Amino acid sequence: MSPELLAKAKTLGFSDRQIAHLTGRNEDDIRADRKRLGLCPSYRLVDTCAAEFEAYTPYYYSTYDRGDDEIRQTERRKIMILGGGPNRIGQGIEFDYCCVHAAFALKELGFETLMVNSNPETVSTDYDTSDKLFFEPLTLEDVLHIYERERCWGAIAQFGGQTPLNLALGLQRNGVNILGTSPQSIEMAEDRKLFAAMLHRLEIPQPPNGIATNEQEALEAARSLGYPVLVRPSFVLGGRAMQIVFSDTELVQYMRFAVEASPERPVLVDKFLEDATEVDVDCIADVGQFEDPAAGTIVIGGLLEHIEFAGVHSGDAAMVLPPHTLAPQVIDTIRQYTHAMARELRVIGLMNVQYAVKGDTVYVLEVNPRASRTVPFVSKAIGVPLAKLAAQLMSGRSLRELGFTRELWPSYWAVKESVFPFNRFHGQDILLSPEMRSTGEVMGLDRDLGVAYAKSQMAAGGPLPLAGRVFISVSDPDKAEVAEVARQFADLGFELVSTGGTAQVLESAGLKVRRICKLSEGRPHTLDLLKNREIQLVINTPSGQIPRADEVRIRTTAVYTGTPIMTTLRGARAAARGIAALKMQGYQVKALQEYHPNGILATGR
Repeated sequence: MSPELLAKAKTLGFSDRQIAHLTGRNEDDIRADRKRLGLCPSYRLVDTCAAEFEAYTPYYYSTYDRGDDEIRQTERRKIMILGGGPNRIGQGIEFDYCCVHAAFALKELGFETLMVNSNPETVSTDYDTSDKLFFEPLTLEDVLHIYERERCWGAIAQFGGQTPLNLALGLQRNGVNILGTSPQSIEMAEDRKLFAAMLHRLEIPQPPNGIATNEQEALEAARSLGYPVLVRPSFVLGGRAMQIVFSDTELVQYMRFAVEASPERPVLVDKFLEDATEVDVDCIADVGQFEDPAAGTIVIGGLLEHIEFAGVHSGDAAMVLPPHTLAPQVIDTIRQYTHAMARELRVIGLMNVQYAVKGDTVYVLEVNPRASRTVPFVSKAIGVPLAKLAAQLMSGRSLRELGFTRELWPSYWAVKESVFPFNRFHGQDILLSPEMRSTGEVMGLDRDLGVAYAKSQMAAGGPLPLAGRVFISVSDPDKAEVAEVARQFADLGFELVSTGGTAQVLESAGLKVRRICKLSEGRPHTLDLLKNREIQLVINTPSGQIPRADEVRIRTTAVYTGTPIMTTLRGARAAARGIAALKMQGYQVKALQEYHPNGILATGR
């Protein structure tokens, strides 16, 4: 690799990592060679005025073409904020919210803020959000270039989701001052063996689990744990390639076609807790600022109880804040575990924990020592800008200085519902899974839980009907509970419509049901009624891991006709509660600030 060839490769856009791969070396060696030769990029200002006027917008891109470097140097202390990268499902706008709030908070404290992001659809890449914007990829090489060129004081990796978090350790090894929770603590939470050892020390239970680097190890782990199991690659984004498997056949299919397992990239195998309730917790802490782990403050921002069963990705799940079915002792246990882990990880800034509650036992599923997708929702629900406070903690302030030292428990209900793009993908089944599929989220607030849920459905584009027909078709395991749910809708004045086995169960419970044909039995069938707008709500739970074609057609037709659909009995119960509340009292509209008349939101701070 001659100096001339290296220079040409960089000019053509090859990364250090690509060059290392092609030449059989490692990335660090290529970086060292390049620096020794003085091969570094220069930065050009994007001409936002199309050469009509002089451009002053501090909006930069890198190039290895010869020419002047247009970066404008200042003497202010600089903090780099790493964004979430390109726009894709699994890396949501919620992280952009956190990055933007961090930029605003640090600017108020007098820092010069540098945003590194490459997504033109985000607010963080607006020209006036940060002092300087670098429209660059989120890679070790590109981030190091900017950090060294700008002589930054520190960098924040915990606001952009998993993408920058994966860079934290490599950046630190190359001399970057990572602000907030240390990369070593991040590694402890991300590495399965280190994480299990931490939970063992703290005597906190987690679901039985194993690690597999090949097909045979995966089968051995699954058989020892017992099906169903949840399988996923390590360090995933948006739950990508996560799946619940119920048999050896499904697991072999997964290992052969869904992932590329190796010792460097193991597959995690967890016992899947059926019928468990999942809980998300967002907390903020300044523990890592103090030598004594017992010092510092930890405050839980919000406990969010999932409406769907455990196993649905937290980015897709509907959630309620505060919890509405959990026993007080379970909530106390969750609080105790969260505080213990925040101290052990010496958190500075935000931390998200996902729990599964089965009976009275609380299991830890995973810990993310970073901002989570629920931070904007929780911040708006409690009236405290958690991302702003976290950025101030990373700059050296404490929670006591900022005046946020106690947990807030709202006197009203906040419901988060996800928005999905299913109507854009013809024939795509709408069932939720561990892999994230949503493209946005909405919020419903009210003093009544049923009304709050109904508001969330209105905002998500599927308002609950107040009258009409409900089509009900459920799986065999759900048949034991379906009569109780159907009775709620019958009591609300709805006509029940069903097929075959479900109709028989409902009739046996003394309910009046209109029987219709299955798709294979003749007409009129469910699709006819949906297309004729003769069904106002669908309750359809999947019959197994691989859904029948008839089910998929019913669910997709409901989406295309704009008919609200519930794919779990929990969701159906929530819908019945929402309809009952709307019929009894209607709903009122209030501005978000009216829920926080004396809060931080109301004052604009």
